[in-house]
Amino acid sequence: MEPAHKTPPGIVLTDSQKKRQRERSIAIAVALGVLVVLFFAVTLVKGPAVLHRPM
Repeated sequence: MEPAHKTPPGIVLTDSQKKRQRERSIAIAVALGVLVVLFFAVTLVKGPAVLHRPM
């Protein structure tokens, strides 16, 4: 039987490292969201011309 107070395997982050990781994740999510909105806006501005291009 193993002890109940076994340390978790792998790397354990400090609280400040966890906070910075969360901030980076939020920044990446915001940047991705901005790109999605930008691509959507460009598609709307171009309108149906997006579908009518020479082959």
